[in-house]
Amino acid sequence: MPMQPWFSDAKLGIFIHYGIYAVDGVPESWSFYTGKVPHDQYMKQLDRFTASKYDPQAWAELFARVGAKYAVLTARHHDGVALWDTEQGDLNVVRHTPAGRDLLAGYTDALREQGLKVGLYYSHSDWNHPDYASTVHTDPPNEEVVGNRYASAAPGTEDPEAWARFLAYRNAQVAELVEHFRPDLLWFDGEWERSEEQWKMRELSEEILAGNPETVLNARMLSYGDYATPEQGVPLQAPDGPWELCLTVNDSWGYQHDDHNHKSVRQLVRYFAETIGMGGNLLLDVGPREDGTIPAEQIERLEGLGGWIAKHCGAVYGTVAGLPAGHHYGPSTLSADRRTLYLICFDTPRETIGLRGLRTPVKRVSVIGSGTELGHRVIGGLGEVPGVQWIDAPTGADVDEYATVLAVELDGELDLYQGSGRG
Repeated sequence: MPMQPWFSDAKLGIFIHYGIYAVDGVPESWSFYTGKVPHDQYMKQLDRFTASKYDPQAWAELFARVGAKYAVLTARHHDGVALWDTEQGDLNVVRHTPAGRDLLAGYTDALREQGLKVGLYYSHSDWNHPDYASTVHTDPPNEEVVGNRYASAAPGTEDPEAWARFLAYRNAQVAELVEHFRPDLLWFDGEWERSEEQWKMRELSEEILAGNPETVLNARMLSYGDYATPEQGVPLQAPDGPWELCLTVNDSWGYQHDDHNHKSVRQLVRYFAETIGMGGNLLLDVGPREDGTIPAEQIERLEGLGGWIAKHCGAVYGTVAGLPAGHHYGPSTLSADRRTLYLICFDTPRETIGLRGLRTPVKRVSVIGSGTELGHRVIGGLGEVPGVQWIDAPTGADVDEYATVLAVELDGELDLYQGSGRG
């Protein structure tokens, strides 16, 4: 099945880590796995998870307003707590929290009303499931587990009958998500504890696609995934094929009271521009409070990034990866017809901007946003080696607060020289 075309042109998605861990503001699932929080204390958050101000319409309107084309919500993290009324066990927010309702239905409906694609996160692992073989419950804690109630068992040592029951549970939950919510994207996680064969990824993939052949699957489906998912840093080289950078606005995936280390709008613009310049999407994460409200600091960052995207949308949507490194000092994108280059300048340009190795003649250069036309000329060149295209630097109001973008209109499709020149 070819990759769904909407994904590669989405450019921006919003990741939402929302669950009972927001009550105490502790790391999602990991806090009890590592022993930072006692398991009983972690699970008591169920009693105080209200979703009292949960407004998925407001979420969807915000995401659409900032230029996102899809969102991914944690339907079930490694802690096994489902945000919908699953028929597989009863560990879900509908039956065991004051929220008392399905949180996925409103989310999926709201996104679709705004024209956004629906993504659901689901962990293969469930550290609360009695049949999950990579966790060993010890009470009192085993010293070898360093005070932790959980420890990884050696792969292949699980009881075959218990493991079969666990896989049946996982498959049935995934089937519920596909049947009830028809997600455009399933964002899997928790795959590292077992092999592809043990997870039976092929069978799971076949079941998902039989229910909805257009579902996009991420790389945590291993060889059955459609795209790569690097986290928390733009790769130095783009992964092969479609990909997405997962990035937190601060340092945490879910809501944590004490994490005020939010990235600036300028930093987020830079992450975004570098990602789309290499042909990827940015999946930018927010962590709502337990009541369902997104912190104001995170909304401010989203809106700041969204303002920059709106101003420069022509350089964002309908584009592909731009120039290889060395041709321009900064990221760039290229129009789908390969006739317009968009040069992104993070710092205020001085005097001129150099564009190296460009064989295609330049018809016009202008500043995105203001439309101001800039002078340009070729200097140097010998034989097959083209000269440098020098573009007059924009000044004053033409310089964007976060990153200035120049549209370089070409007289034909992009043709680059990438040789070493004469010896």
